[in-house]
Amino acid sequence: MFERKNESHLIKSLGWSVQGLLAAWQETAFRQEILLLILFGPLALFLGQNGVERALLIGSLLLILIIEVLNSAVEAAIDRIGTEQHPLSGRAKDLASAAVFISLINAALIWLLILFG
Repeated sequence: MFERKNESHLIKSLGWSVQGLLAAWQETAFRQEILLLILFGPLALFLGQNGVERALLIGSLLLILIIEVLNSAVEAAIDRIGTEQHPLSGRAKDLASAAVFISLINAALIWLLILFG
């Protein structure tokens, strides 16, 4: 009985995750970053000298996607609250955007250090 409940929750959780990915796909930046992963992912497998380097190269690209999804979630939550301008709403959106920017810098530094370091 306990196992069926857990299986049901697992299936529901998977469905919610798929809905989230479909929502993220609606965002232009997310699609651009998926393209980045599609282009650079195979390159990471080829250029990485060992498993750790490959993991860092691919992981840095996946981190960008994760942060972009969180950025979109912050924007959606703020937009849900209201359309009027508010300094704290703007600050929340700016901070989430900054997190995406930092993740891009992180990926660039990892790639540069592994490939040229």
